[in-house]
Amino acid sequence: MTGLSPRTAVVTGATGGMGKMIAAALIDAGARVVTIARDPARADALRAHVGPDNQHRLDIIPGDLSRRDDLRTAAQVIEDRYEQIHILVNNAGAHFPDRRTSADGVEMHIALDYLAAYGLMTRLGAPLRRGRARVVNVASDTLNDTRQLKLAGKPRPATLDLTGVDDLAALNPPDGFVPFEAYARAKLMTVTAGYALARSFTPDGVTVNAVHPGIVATDIIDDLVPALLRPFGTLIRRTMLTPTDGAATALRIATDPALEGVTGQYFNQGLAATTPPISHDVAMQERLLALSESHFAT
Repeated sequence: MTGLSPRTAVVTGATGGMGKMIAAALIDAGARVVTIARDPARADALRAHVGPDNQHRLDIIPGDLSRRDDLRTAAQVIEDRYEQIHILVNNAGAHFPDRRTSADGVEMHIALDYLAAYGLMTRLGAPLRRGRARVVNVASDTLNDTRQLKLAGKPRPATLDLTGVDDLAALNPPDGFVPFEAYARAKLMTVTAGYALARSFTPDGVTVNAVHPGIVATDIIDDLVPALLRPFGTLIRRTMLTPTDGAATALRIATDPALEGVTGQYFNQGLAATTPPISHDVAMQERLLALSESHFAT
């Protein structure tokens, strides 16, 4: 991958395993990379990873993407600094082993795994349009099957029901909370909103796609592995993709000339794949967008 100078790419989650690989590869290809980081030590580690010769092409903005005000502030800083954005990779995400809420009262999977991506896609709309950007949302195929052990039976897709919901803080409630399903639901929401935003961006040449990069050996895996299998964690990790492998899949969707103009798709390890029917329901998409806008309007 070469020839990305003088393009600007925004990459979230760039202080983590796969995100760090994505950011470094884009910088090596000549792009200027902008990221948002809440941990100064991890930000310094990212600077060290890209090396002193490349640090002038890395712009780290402090902020916590799970916080509404931080996201709005970071988006404004980015728009003020950059006329155009050519690539946006929404890679930030986490799996939480118990129920937690953000500073805004939203369950953390919704706040970080969905609203962070939605917020940047919409708050950076103007520079994305000016750059005819390619947007890639890093998803997870857990949205197609929420079973942690897939030894028998049929896939159990993530669910999304917005009936009677007037605030996203109502999603993933304490009663019946299952962390893995909450995580999958947030990823389903990202894909669902992405389909709608892909349509709205099309007249301006912006593409929006989602990708499941495969099962990558990152920190998130430690929480996703069922308790029964955790004693075998080291062996399981050896069967997984490396962060570099996972990054390569996301980078292909973001930069491959053969995918120029392709939008509104979900890719599973680089191949076009399907998502649950509810994600294609236009009424559901529009309701989700309305609730998301209401969140950021507060």
